[in-house]
Amino acid sequence: MTDTPGITALRTRLEADLGGAARAWLDQAAAEAAAHGTRAEHQDQGPLPTWELRFAEAARRCGPEHADDARVLLLHAANATTDTLTRVYAQGTAAERRAVLHALPHLVPGPEAVPLVADALRTNDTRLVAAAVGPYAAAHLTPHDWRHAVLKCLFTGVPVDAVADLPGRARGDAELARMLGDYADERTAAGRTVPGDLHRALALTAPEPPSDPAAPSGPAAPSTGEE
Repeated sequence: MTDTPGITALRTRLEADLGGAARAWLDQAAAEAAAHGTRAEHQDQGPLPTWELRFAEAARRCGPEHADDARVLLLHAANATTDTLTRVYAQGTAAERRAVLHALPHLVPGPEAVPLVADALRTNDTRLVAAAVGPYAAAHLTPHDWRHAVLKCLFTGVPVDAVADLPGRARGDAELARMLGDYADERTAAGRTVPGDLHRALALTAPEPPSDPAAPSGPAAPSTGEE
């Protein structure tokens, strides 16, 4: 499978950060994943492939701080289909599910994996919620579901900086502004503090000011006094 810029950068970062033994393990695991087959070879059938066992042990081999990146690389090397991603997500720990969510924009061009995002947003695991509102959600969640994802971040304390393309999708969204305003009113009525992130998100919903077609495009030329 062709590398995306994000995958290339991720691999470069891991190669710089991992020790020799961890790099060797990851190279071997990625080779096993790549050798497992392509989508056309129905990789989702048959016994559990070796690379999926490696996926589960990535934290022990590479360290917890590098496990997400290592797992994304393995999923990419395996050219994991939506069915594979769904199975790995369903059977995985919270950490393994988070890696699947991070891998979605590299592997699923369409909305087929939205149910995985929806499942993560139903949890109260803040790391899962933060992973769920990444670039894949920005590209494929419906406006209704995306607005509720933003509110989920506010409910659970996930910084709105985690929401990919928040400025672009929020701009001019009057319904999101209404929902945020209602939430702020509810908290105020209950004597609770309104989080600063709510005000930040609300400010982003303002529409862009219209351009003035009559405005000069540049500074006026100085007058010479001649007609």
